[in-house]
Amino acid sequence: MAALFTLAAFVASLGQTYAQSAVTVNLNSQLQQIDGFGVSQAFGRAAEFRDMLSGAPQQQGLDYLFNTTTGAGLTIIRNRVGSGTTSSDSILPKSPGGPTAAANYSFDDDDRGQVWFSQQAMKYGVKTIYADAWSAPGFMKTNNNENNGGYLCGTPGHSCSSGDWRQAYADFLVQYVKYYSERGIPVTQLGFLNEPDYVTSYSSMQSGANEAASFIPILHDTLEKNGLGNVSIACCDAMGWNSQRSITQGLVSAGMEKYLGYITSHMYTGDPNSVIPTKLKTWQTEAADLQSRWCATWYSSGGLCEGFTWANKIHNGLANANLSAYIYWQGLEVNQFQASSYLVASDGKTITPSGRLWALAMWSRFVRPGAYRVSTSGSVSSTGITAFKNTDGSVVVVFLNSGGSQQNVKVSVNGFTPAAAEAYVTDNTRSVAAVSATLSGGAVTASVPSRGMLTVKLTGTA
Repeated sequence: MAALFTLAAFVASLGQTYAQSAVTVNLNSQLQQIDGFGVSQAFGRAAEFRDMLSGAPQQQGLDYLFNTTTGAGLTIIRNRVGSGTTSSDSILPKSPGGPTAAANYSFDDDDRGQVWFSQQAMKYGVKTIYADAWSAPGFMKTNNNENNGGYLCGTPGHSCSSGDWRQAYADFLVQYVKYYSERGIPVTQLGFLNEPDYVTSYSSMQSGANEAASFIPILHDTLEKNGLGNVSIACCDAMGWNSQRSITQGLVSAGMEKYLGYITSHMYTGDPNSVIPTKLKTWQTEAADLQSRWCATWYSSGGLCEGFTWANKIHNGLANANLSAYIYWQGLEVNQFQASSYLVASDGKTITPSGRLWALAMWSRFVRPGAYRVSTSGSVSSTGITAFKNTDGSVVVVFLNSGGSQQNVKVSVNGFTPAAAEAYVTDNTRSVAAVSATLSGGAVTASVPSRGMLTVKLTGTA
């Protein structure tokens, strides 16, 4: 009798092993456009990357971030527009004397390493460069300090004895963009706020929807007058998704969508988990683990530093909030092992990628700028699914398995007959590793590892 039970269990296990869950990609059901995935090297981290690493380690670090074969293939960088009191941290470190006085701008051709970092990223084909200001210069604000919050002088309810600095702030931001443009680095998105709902001891400036709405048309017109109408304005990089939702509601009510290109948010007080009502694209522009020491782990206990945790965050943002971009905080840091707020670590000699990097890579290496997310039908146990059509016609399907057992999938695409299929997995033992995928009868079969990811890329005939 025991033998019979054992045989029955074995037969059942065979069924579980080889059962396939069917998933159909619907190319005609188009969702949000994807702009990409990226990082920042703000606050001097770009200069440290350049100056503390050289030769092969520096190249390897860049490859981990931007290479589409050996790295994550990231396509966005987020630079900080400095507002400090030194020429290395601001193009206008000293007040000209008033908002209408001639501004004595200067640029040190370095911007704390961000010029170099931008140039390096562009060598890999990066075309999306987001320049964002954490604050206006202190002399333009109600507290006369770039730090500790304060409001832009001249915004509703915030008058200053020195005058209305809104136009001067717009001129300041546009001049920053022009300096980069003159050096062959086109800024594509421009932000004027960072966490305006948070007051802190470093660069920060407060704003709600009313204050932002009083400035956005001025910035828009200033860009247009300077021949930079192709630069899109982003707002407002709030601390969390719900806070940005509230600000966005005010901006939409004030008619600001016609001036803006993007709604942007961070995730520190709430991850993107639902759609913000706006006709604009939405970006997650800063996300990080600010609690843990450095770890490169993919999955252990579901901790915040683990790659699998971030894979879930990215999936939820794409699938539930219709994000068009996801940007982690820092890309690479040197000798900062007390933190996991970045993706690649170095001790000055060796370079170590994290599971967080590979989580991004499972989308960013294969889902390229301009792709559209498309809908799918069919379900897989404990597995999230996102699908995309790239501008070159290729179709990418990303599976995220939260369960404790492998899942076998069979993918077909309505209106598309693939000629070739590639598959890659990431889990505790593999990082974007090529695995077998069987293409037969227009459908591809592959396996999603437990607590892991599978990315399938399908290409048609040439």
